[in-house]
Amino acid sequence: MASGPWQGHDFAVLFAVLISGAATVLGLTAYLLSRFSRRARPRRTPYAVWRDMSLTAVAMSLALYLWGCLHVLFLADQEQAEECERQRPEGTPALVGRRGDFIPLRLVCEASNGHDYTVVIPGFINPSLAVLLLLALGCAVVSGVLHRRRRSATVKKG
Repeated sequence: MASGPWQGHDFAVLFAVLISGAATVLGLTAYLLSRFSRRARPRRTPYAVWRDMSLTAVAMSLALYLWGCLHVLFLADQEQAEECERQRPEGTPALVGRRGDFIPLRLVCEASNGHDYTVVIPGFINPSLAVLLLLALGCAVVSGVLHRRRRSATVKKG
């Protein structure tokens, strides 16, 4: 994280998040697209469909998070400071610092009166991430319940 008052996101961490996140999104997308092949269609079960819906929500949330990270990556320190000044609310005293948070994803400008405000990252990203991750969790739970019912029904028959 940030060590001084005027630090944004750590470039090394941001770059690692972008590279590993992009690889993960590509892998999830390839897997999900493979689920539409002719060979995979006969094996499609209700729990597998819910699992795939969960993975789709995860892939979408990760892609959205990476898009937010790109907003930060393409702004130099000076541009981030200028954005803090440009979006400073009226009546806010002098800025005393800037910090970058990865969870939730934001670039925070800190004022001398203790108030802070977020810039650069579009305001819809974090709420959208929360909704998508809750959807993914819900789908995963439904998938797990359906899979468990199927397994217990198979054990009772056998």
